[in-house]
Amino acid sequence: MPELPEVETVCRVLRKALVGEKIIGVETAPDDIIFGAAPPQAVRDALEGKVVTHIGRKGKVWWIETGSPPILFGHLGMSGWIRELGAPTIRLKEHGNAPLDDEAGRPRFLKLMIETNLTRVAFTDGRRLGRIWLGESREKDAKVAKLGRDSFDELPTGKHFEQLFAKRKAPIKALLMDQGILCGIGNWVADEVLYHALIAPQRPGCSLSGAEFAKLRKAIVQVLKVAVEAGADDSLYPSDWLFHYRWGGSRGHEKLGLHDIVREQVGGRTTAWMPSLQS
Repeated sequence: MPELPEVETVCRVLRKALVGEKIIGVETAPDDIIFGAAPPQAVRDALEGKVVTHIGRKGKVWWIETGSPPILFGHLGMSGWIRELGAPTIRLKEHGNAPLDDEAGRPRFLKLMIETNLTRVAFTDGRRLGRIWLGESREKDAKVAKLGRDSFDELPTGKHFEQLFAKRKAPIKALLMDQGILCGIGNWVADEVLYHALIAPQRPGCSLSGAEFAKLRKAIVQVLKVAVEAGADDSLYPSDWLFHYRWGGSRGHEKLGLHDIVREQVGGRTTAWMPSLQS
């Protein structure tokens, strides 16, 4: 589930904990799925003994720079998370209520631990859908190169925003989630944005008017700003947000206020929306 608000939150954790600090230890778990073509020893060699100069993010991809290649890149997948040990952290819905640490006090599902003289940060992933890889630079990384404009830091304005969608016949929900158009928006953010913009998720992108595009852009800015400032802590999201009502499938909430919530597949993803509000 981690989308832009969650990924920006873990990047802020990394920035606070690591930037300007020398990495004195790196622990990697043997996992060919998570690390893929980046052998654990290569990951350790890329980080150990180096000073972190920058934490970057584009869409849902994050990276750690040390002033010299290679750069460590990562993606949280569906349930991956990064936290500073001993510091407060939010929990994703995918984490459930199970303890984050085992009986010995070590992070459950640990994949990567980075240690400085001051602290430790851990990347964990119970479902093993996250990814870690190495690259020469942000500019030359193939995965980053495929991404469109960042929906938080690089959102186009006016006609430039409209042009992202105006000639496309796919459902606007699917277009919002297309990381090659705008990156960072996933399933829950797309539903929330369309709810605030009062736009039905099945509408073809080319069917939106100029006024609707303006509402859509305003909703993207509003939803991402609030979620990022809340540190992706959904308990701090406004009580009238769809987020609090969209989960649970057929066992979830049937209404938000007086409005029925419909759940159906749009763009290959389960979508929650309200036909009496969104058109």
